[in-house]
Amino acid sequence: MIPPDREKLIDALNSTIFKKYQQELVTQLDAKYANPKHGNFKDWQIIIELLPEIKPSVLDFSQATPVIGKKSDCTIDVINSLEEKLKSLSPWRKGPFNVFGININSEWRSNLKWSRIAPHLRLNGKHVLDVGSGNGYYALRMQAMGADLVLGIDPTWLYVFQYLALQKYLESEQRAFVLPFSLDELPESISGVDVIFSMGVLYHRQNPKTHLKQVYDRLSSNGELVLETLIIEDQDIEVLIPKERYANMRNVWMIPSPALLETWLKECGFENIRLIDKSYTSIEEQRQTQWSPGYSLGKALNPENPNETIEGYPAPLRAMIMAEKH
Repeated sequence: MIPPDREKLIDALNSTIFKKYQQELVTQLDAKYANPKHGNFKDWQIIIELLPEIKPSVLDFSQATPVIGKKSDCTIDVINSLEEKLKSLSPWRKGPFNVFGININSEWRSNLKWSRIAPHLRLNGKHVLDVGSGNGYYALRMQAMGADLVLGIDPTWLYVFQYLALQKYLESEQRAFVLPFSLDELPESISGVDVIFSMGVLYHRQNPKTHLKQVYDRLSSNGELVLETLIIEDQDIEVLIPKERYANMRNVWMIPSPALLETWLKECGFENIRLIDKSYTSIEEQRQTQWSPGYSLGKALNPENPNETIEGYPAPLRAMIMAEKH
């Protein structure tokens, strides 16, 4: 399979300072698609190929629910066919989206997280890397804020295909992309990034300081990190290391205190570190929906004490932090 947005990506890279990385990045992208190593890859490929051809009359990514087209842009039969295919790409973790009147009601109301960080962002004309981007919800919001180029990376093929489904209906001058890479897989030469987002990633890394140092090395001088991660607030605990799961999540390796997280950032070279938000995750923000019918936060909290996870740990508390490289 040739990446559906390959030519758009090449055009976008060639119009930015990342032109020098275009050949290496696209070569690696082609190799990924040629050997995807996922049993559902062909099924998802067929879904993308069978998506109906519709020309959207409106594209608006500045709203809490990004809008792609209107219901009146096509017939009800086409809408029903499109909805069936989009649902077959479930679960939709990030969102919401409105696609030709179809309300993709995702597990996360990602607009709430975005509303906490957006007032602090200056993305106009910036080159952005969104690590662990999922299906591109935030990448589209970043594009709407004026970013020149947003490279979202996520190794989960389902999320990449969800974005490809949306991308089919985007304008030709696309500036946001979701590529099937982890940060480790991204060509090492790619650096000089203005802003790097790492949201919901750090606690899934066995060595969080290594992740922060990788981010630091890819930033430009005066570049900025936007970090969102779980933290632990307990005077007796510097870092929480869950035994097996945390809030029913696998691969949560460690959750630091705010002080320890700041120490990690300083040791990696970051300066001007500031906490811009601290919020407990609520079941209004993360919940089970028809578009994401599996386990969600409601089943991860102690039913007798919602301030605890089902494992007995403190309930999820997330911090938004910004820091700079000088």
